[in-house]
Amino acid sequence: MKTRNMGWLAVAALLATQGAAYAADTAWQPSKPIEFVVSAGPGGGTDQFARVVQSIAEKHKLLNVPVIVSNKGGGAGAETFMAGRASRGDAHKLLFGNNNAWLLPMKAKVAYSMNDLTPLAVMAGDDFILWVPAASPYQTVESLLAATREKPRQLKLGGTQSKDGDHILTELINEASGGQFTYVPFKSGSEAGVQLAGSHLDANTNNPSENLGQWKAGGVRPLCVFSASPLDDQRKIAGEMSLSDIPTCASQGLPIEDYVLPRTIFAPGDVKPEVVAFYTDLLAKVKDTDEWRQYLANTAQSDLFATGADLDALIEADAAMAHRVFEKEGWLVK
Repeated sequence: MKTRNMGWLAVAALLATQGAAYAADTAWQPSKPIEFVVSAGPGGGTDQFARVVQSIAEKHKLLNVPVIVSNKGGGAGAETFMAGRASRGDAHKLLFGNNNAWLLPMKAKVAYSMNDLTPLAVMAGDDFILWVPAASPYQTVESLLAATREKPRQLKLGGTQSKDGDHILTELINEASGGQFTYVPFKSGSEAGVQLAGSHLDANTNNPSENLGQWKAGGVRPLCVFSASPLDDQRKIAGEMSLSDIPTCASQGLPIEDYVLPRTIFAPGDVKPEVVAFYTDLLAKVKDTDEWRQYLANTAQSDLFATGADLDALIEADAAMAHRVFEKEGWLVK
C-alpha cells in the first residue's frame, strides 16, 4: 500500500476533525436506510469498494441506519450518475465510482453533468503498471518503446474499454515516447491480463491487482509503474520481487508520473452542507480503520484520501488532462 500525500492527508485530517465538530453541532443524522449506488456490476473493483465501506461502517457502528448496496452499471456507469441527477437533494443516497463520473459526459451524450453531483471524497487510488509477457523480447521500457517507433502500430497494448483510463494512458505513452501502440480494448482488466499472459498482446497497463496472479505464475513481467515514487508494498510476489521493486516509469525514460484511477464517492446535487459534513466525517472514520488499511493492502491500492478543495483540485486536474487527450484524438462528444 502506497500513501499518496501531495498535501492532501494533512488537510484531510484537519477536515475530518472539523467535520466531526460540525456534525456534533447539527441535528442531521440519517433517518432511513442509506443506498450505496455502484456504477459497475457485482464483484468488480467499484462494487468491492462500496461493500468494504458498508461493512466497516456496520462493524464499527458508524451509522445508526442500515446500508443497502445496489448496482447500476448500465452505460459504463452512467446509470448510477443519472440516478444521482434524478435524486437531487436526497441525503440518503451515495454514488460510488471513479473518474468515469467526469469522463462519461466528455465522450457520450449522457443525461447528467458534474453539476448534478456533489463530490464527497476520493478514498483510494489504483496505480497503473506497464506489463509485458514473461517471454517478451523487451526487457526494458526503452526497448519496448523503441519497437513502437520502429514498427508504428504493430505492437498491441490491451486495456479495459475504449476512451477510458487504459486507453487515455496508451495515448499519453504514445505522445511521450514518439512511438505508436495499437490499443485493444477488453471488457475487463482480468481479460486483458489473460491475453497478455498468453502473448496475444505485447503489453498492457493493468492495475497491480489485475495482473498479480499472472505475475506470480510467471506469465507476465512488470517494466515500470506510473508513479512519482515506487510502491510501498514489499511482500514478495514473483520470486524475490515485490511491487516496491518495480521502478517508476519516469526513471526508465517514460516521463508520466502519478497516473492513478481514483475511487470516488458522490452525493446527489444540492444536498445540504451539514449532510456533506456528516458523510466526509463518516468516510474519514472508515479510512482510519485497520480494515480499510487491510483492504488497500489486499487490493494493492494506494492510500489516497481527498475531500473539499483538495478533491475539487484533483477532479479539475484529471478532467483537464483527459479533455486534452480526448480533444487531440477526436473523442469529444459532438
